Amino acid sequence: MEREVLLSIKGLQFEGDMDSEKIETITFGEYYKRDDSHYIIYDELIEGEKEPVKNIIKLKGRELNLMKRGSVNTHMVFEEHKKNMTNYATPYGDILVGIDTKRVGFKEQEERIVIQVDYALEMNYEFVSDCTITMDIRSKSAGNNFTLC
Repeated sequence: MEREVLLSIKGLQFEGDMDSEKIETITFGEYYKRDDSHYIIYDELIEGEKEPVKNIIKLKGRELNLMKRGSVNTHMVFEEHKKNMTNYATPYGDILVGIDTKRVGFKEQEERIVIQVDYALEMNYEFVSDCTITMDIRSKSAGNNFTLC
């Protein structure tokens, strides 16, 4: 995989029996592989904030770490079949976030990596929703033939 990549992140939150909310972001980033760990680094623009938030994704085995630094600060750990708690610091205050990870799926090809994480989200010890995140990372030169939901 090349260092310069295109990254598609699709999020889906299920609330109740039928309601769901889809979110998708496509951005440029950088990819590194060290030992058995994959790293993806990208900037995220947050509405109302002047500076972007730096995001670092680390994937190793069945564990995904997401670190955010900037106007939002957190270190979220998605570890298959485990529940992790973290502090999500925003300009408006801190939120205690619980992540109960059901599955971390991972497929690697020569110029593409696809990651899918299924988890239950809690905020301040209260269940919020079941969620799915799909990350599609491709070498920049491979093009952006992403399929939109």
